[in-house]
Amino acid sequence: MPSTVVPVLGPDVAPIDGLEDLIVHLDKLVADPETKMDPRLFDSVELQLAESNIPPLLPCLLPKLTEVLKTTPHDPAVPVALTIKLLGPVSFPQTLALADEDSLIAALSSPAPSAKALAMTILHKAAASPSDVAHLAAMPTLLSHFLHTWLATPQVEIGEKGSRVLGDLLDTDATSEPLHRPSAGAGPITIDGVTWVNGTSNRSNNNNATEARHLRPRGTGALWNRLFHDPTLYTHLYALPRGKDTLPGAPGHLSAHQTTLAQGRILRILPRLAALDFRAVTQPPQPTLPSPPAEVEVDTSIGLLQFAALRMVDKEDVLMHRNLVHFFDGLLSLLRLRADMDGPEKDLIVRTASAILAEATADDPALRDALRSLPERTVPEEADGLRAFVELVLS
Repeated sequence: MPSTVVPVLGPDVAPIDGLEDLIVHLDKLVADPETKMDPRLFDSVELQLAESNIPPLLPCLLPKLTEVLKTTPHDPAVPVALTIKLLGPVSFPQTLALADEDSLIAALSSPAPSAKALAMTILHKAAASPSDVAHLAAMPTLLSHFLHTWLATPQVEIGEKGSRVLGDLLDTDATSEPLHRPSAGAGPITIDGVTWVNGTSNRSNNNNATEARHLRPRGTGALWNRLFHDPTLYTHLYALPRGKDTLPGAPGHLSAHQTTLAQGRILRILPRLAALDFRAVTQPPQPTLPSPPAEVEVDTSIGLLQFAALRMVDKEDVLMHRNLVHFFDGLLSLLRLRADMDGPEKDLIVRTASAILAEATADDPALRDALRSLPERTVPEEADGLRAFVELVLS
């Protein structure tokens, strides 16, 4: 067993109780993966971690943790939690030096939710800069496994994390102007009366997030191009919500429950993507990038937005119909803001949204009534502008 070397934290950094014991324990786990883990050692050190003491620990702890995660037959939740905390200040390229593409694919394919969460945490780091996203876009096999895990995993928390990761990556990679309310002094963006940040979940730091997006350089579009021009990627988006499994060697079909989960994840992320790049999500995907033959055949003759809005959901399913109404609420709220920015795609947005809604509401008066009531369910300062846009696209 290697000798125990405890990192020197420096004179201004408080010592970490139990650090030496954890290092000894990690060495035992590396030497014999069957060794039972002691969660108390991991938890004790994790609770003491802070920005000031993490950097000197990285060269010592991360290689050991990486080896443990690769070899342990036990539930990796405990070492994963510590690893995620340590990775906080580490960049995407630096992380890839510790966990290569094959390791990330193995983590995404693991039955352990914590392993999936770790892999997604690492992929999320690429959202820090357009160059990191472009680096990730050059890894189609890894992206394919990520999309499959996001849509096909039964764990709700992993599905939600995957939505945040994909949304943030595409946000960073977007070539469009960041979404904002055009009027000076306007408050935060709201959907259905709830503050919305440029992401997949409602949070309270909308202004800070929008400001950060404005300060960041525009993206290169590399991931958008990969997602909508590589059949090995976009096939997941069309097949899994239809219940067709896309993973080689898989049973071939998802359960009815998992299919509805996949549909819900597509519906939740699409309003954000439509506001980022409306043209990309409304045009049929084009296989212009070289790729192996798709594992399943699936109709991709319409844009992803039209597929989700008009073909994907069984409206007889009360819960999914409710999700569809909420999807249209978010979609119209965000498209109205994009259209109000008077960009080059304003006419395309109005024409395409009108065509989608005409078909979606033709046999669904409940949906039409819900959308007409949307302005009454938003904050007063948003109501008039939203009402005008809803009437425009519903007329």
